[in-house]
Amino acid sequence: MSQLKPAAQRVQEVLRTKGLETQVRHMPASTRTAQEAAQACGCQVGQIVKSLVFRGAQSGKPYLLLVSGANRVDETLAGAQVGEALGRADAQFVRDATGFAIGGIPPLGHASPIATFMDEALLAYDQVWAAAGTPDAVFPIAPGRLAEAIEARPIRVVSAP
Repeated sequence: MSQLKPAAQRVQEVLRTKGLETQVRHMPASTRTAQEAAQACGCQVGQIVKSLVFRGAQSGKPYLLLVSGANRVDETLAGAQVGEALGRADAQFVRDATGFAIGGIPPLGHASPIATFMDEALLAYDQVWAAAGTPDAVFPIAPGRLAEAIEARPIRVVSAP
């Protein structure tokens, strides 16, 4: 196995600590966007886990939404399920909350605990691919197992057509 970059190694250690038997991989191409990640991983865009950080409009708290790469978050709908209106978070807020830069935010191993919610669309797949701390690192995992390990609450993030 090739040497993992420090941020990816941190994610691998957290996976191991949580008993999640999966391996972080550095891909030869960028995995920064859902489309790039799907191409690099050889999967559907919907199987890519986008880790999106929002700021609570009233509380200022960070919220992590794990969203299918095929979906765009309806912030009003998601906020109603989270419990407060959601606002966009800037890059510095995201880094402070997670300890990672946008483009490589993993679903676990953050600088401090973050309320986490999972797009229910991800649960339709046997396997999904999530970022692992850098713009080229990912790991495969069963979405239900991931949700259980990080105590992510399933929610609907897109309005019904």
